[in-house]
Formats: sequence, C-alpha cells, structure tokens
Amino acid sequence: MMRYIFTSLVALLFITSATAQNTQQKGSKEEIIKTGYNFGPLPAVAFDADKGFQVGALLNIYDFGDGSTYPNSRQQWYFEASFFTKGSQLYTVSYDNRFLIPGVRWSSTFTLTNDKAMDFYGFNGYMSYFNHEMVELGKDKDNHENYIYTPKYRINRVAMLFKTDLTGNLWDNKLFWEAGYHLSYFKQGAINREKINKNKDDYKMFPDDEPTLFEQYRTWGIISDEEADGGLNSTIRAGLLYDTRDKEGAPSRGIWAEAHLTMAPEWLGTKISYYKYSATFRQYLPIVDNDVLTFAYRLNYEGTLGKDAPYYVLPYITVMGASYDRDGMGGYRTIRGLMRNRVQGLDMASYNAELRWRFVNFTLWKQNIAFGFNVFSDGTMVTRNFDMSFKGEEKYRKEYDEYMAQTGNRTADRPHITVGGGLRFIMNQNFIVAFEYGLPISKFSSDPYIKKQDGNGAFYINTGFLF
Repeated sequence: MMRYIFTSLVALLFITSATAQNTQQKGSKEEIIKTGYNFGPLPAVAFDADKGFQVGALLNIYDFGDGSTYPNSRQQWYFEASFFTKGSQLYTVSYDNRFLIPGVRWSSTFTLTNDKAMDFYGFNGYMSYFNHEMVELGKDKDNHENYIYTPKYRINRVAMLFKTDLTGNLWDNKLFWEAGYHLSYFKQGAINREKINKNKDDYKMFPDDEPTLFEQYRTWGIISDEEADGGLNSTIRAGLLYDTRDKEGAPSRGIWAEAHLTMAPEWLGTKISYYKYSATFRQYLPIVDNDVLTFAYRLNYEGTLGKDAPYYVLPYITVMGASYDRDGMGGYRTIRGLMRNRVQGLDMASYNAELRWRFVNFTLWKQNIAFGFNVFSDGTMVTRNFDMSFKGEEKYRKEYDEYMAQTGNRTADRPHITVGGGLRFIMNQNFIVAFEYGLPISKFSSDPYIKKQDGNGAFYINTGFLF
C-alpha cells in the first residue's frame, strides 16, 4: 500500500507542476508563490482502522489567482468517491469561494455516506458496555466455538448531508459572522445479517438469535420507535468566528475560535425538533519560527438545549465554513485512537493537543514540499447524559439490568484519553497526507470497568491536519 501512496504523490507533483505555470519567488528562495489553477487528482488509497482499506479517487482544484492570497486560495473544489473494505461508501462534492459575493465567503458541500456496518457502542461513554473479550475471541480463526462478535456493535446507516454557509467580516477581517442552512437525512436500522455473514464459515457467522446492541436498545426503549429509523433534519445555523491564523491549511500561529447555534424546528421540516450549541477554541503557538516547531491545541464543547435530541444527530460535530460535519467522538477527525463513535451524549467536551515539527522543507518541480512529525494527546467525555432509563416491556428488564451492571451501574462518564504520533507530507501548505497512530490509555487501566473499553488503538492514512 505504501508503494501506491508514494506513486500517487509523485504523480501529483508532476500534474500540479504542469498546471501552475505562473510562479515567482517571495522572500526566501525556498518558498514559491503559487498562482493560477492547481489541480490535484489522486487515487484515494488509504487506511482507517474504523473503516478498513479505502479505494477510490479524489480531486482537489485550487485557484490562487495572482498569488496575493497564497497560501490561501481564492476558491477551491473538492471531489471524492471512495469505497472501504468494511462496507462504507463516501461521495463528496465541496466548493469554497471568497470573491463571488463581495465581502462574503461562500461554502457548500454535499456528502453521501452508505455504511453497511456503522459503529454503534451505545450512549454516555463508559455507561455503555463494550464486550471486548467476546470481540477478541471471535477474531480467533483457530477457535470454532466462538462466532464473530463484531456485528454486535454495528448498524446500517445511509446519511445524506447538504450545507451552504456564508461568512462575512464584522471587524478588521478577524471577527466574522456565520450563517447557513444545513439539510440532512438519515436512514438507519439493524445490520443486514445476510451481508454480514456472506462468505464466512458457518461457525463464524453472527447468529440470528443474538441481538445487536442497537436491537437491544430498541427493545429496552432507550431508542424510541419514533426515531429508530432516522429522519429528515432541516436546520438553520448561526454563529461568530474569530480568526487570526497566518494560513488555513497548515497554520503555525494565531487563534481560530467559533461559537454556533443550531436550530431544527419542526416548522422547517425537521422530523423531531431539537436545538444544539457548540463552542470551539483553537490556538497555534510557534515555538521555533518559520513553521519549524508549533504547539497547537483545540478545545470543543457540543451541547443540547433542552432535555433531548434524536439519537442519530448525536455523533456529529458541528462545523461551518469550508469543511463539513464529521462523525464523533472517535476516529481520525475527532479523537484519534478511540473507536469510532464510542462517545455519544447530549453534551460532550473534548480536547486535542499536539506538537508539530516540520523537519525538512524544499522545493521540487516548482512545488513547496515539507515533511513533518507530530505527537499528540486527544480526549473526550460525556458531560450530560442521553436518557438510558428502561422504558421497555417488563420481560426485558432483567436483560437490561444485567447489561447496566457490566459497567458497575455507572451514572456518569469519565475522560477517554488517547496518545499517539504521526508523519505528514505537506505540499504548497494545502495538500497534506497524514500517517498517524493513536492508542487509548484505558487499554492499560487496572479498573476492570474501563480496561479496553475504548479499543486497542488505530492507525490512519488520511489528508489534512486534524485542526
């Protein structure tokens, strides 16, 4: 796989070199100011421990104009179609423009994901038990007594998301207003056992008489019939942005802070109304100038106004502007090394902190190339619980009580913390390929209710910085 990635990077260097002819030196002879259009087609060959191997194609198009905005682009397009070996599909079309509407930045994205085996570990973090012992036994190919147990923690989900956001200056091109419309549709349900068991030996098949966690949550009334299958969300978002970053793709100094309110009333077409808020603070502190060594951190809080929100919107982290909503908490875009969507609740707090060392910079074929190394720690926890009280038929109460007892009948979550490091390839301050590994420290806990509840760690090959 590494051979494919290297070949792709070399191909990209040739392609972008051929399509961006107007370049000039700025200050240091090591830095080239990109102008015009830069095209970056790539085969999307990557790996994510949560989704498996990725095969597909992506295309980045950057418009730097006369170079006055470099390393930020005047406008950019992003297209991706990817397929993952664990059953996921991803289709994305994104556009970001800084000049079409005078004084306003316009960003729009459409995303379609089809997850035939989406991770579902329950709500409120450590209040939901993950039977890691059964999962590990099910992976033993020489043991014919234990069937594959991973489908216990999977659901089938199709998610379509569309958004269009506007950002305008309020003060000195540092303080901005944000407003947008976000439309999403979720279709969710139990896994398709026929597809899950396809091509597996009989003794490894997930049995029909073993309920998945999602099916148990429905039986116990934790997930109501009204929201179980998903639904339409039509939302308006508004917020404030404070941004003093020196550049967007790979910042080395400045502050990037946001606060947002999401309103999803029924009169706007939403199936189940809800209201959420979020606040994110990011800071980039140069320890050694010229992008050599930077300390960066992000603090995030996702909250719910009111007592409830549909369960299918809980995994998403609020994003406005050039990017789009990501699954969380757990995975490459949120908490590296934590199982995907391991932590879900009405309110969630998280942090990311990392030291970024760019140990080499050079120019090659009229491209600015750099390699960097980073070490990090990520963490999250539920600060306000989703209602997990029993609401099912009494004949299922014993089963529910036994499940809750497996966590020591916890009434609150505690921090889920990971550590790790990685390597990055950086081109023209915007195109970034990341190789990272994260490890949950709960793996080494002496507490039997915590040990291995966050998984065994994860390796990722992806694009961009986390923040």
